[in-house]
Amino acid sequence: MILVAIVAEMMEEYTVLLARVLEHLFHSVPFPRRVRFLILHSLPYSTAHPVPA
Repeated sequence: MILVAIVAEMMEEYTVLLARVLEHLFHSVPFPRRVRFLILHSLPYSTAHPVPA
């Protein structure tokens, strides 16, 4: 059970990191503004819509 908790926490940290990398990447891609908005707002854990603590 402890192993499951450790893996779940690692996956959460990985997801947050991946969302930040994708967010940074999509800010610099020359997509139309509306497409970038939709992509960035669909990312989990993005800074576009912060997760309540």
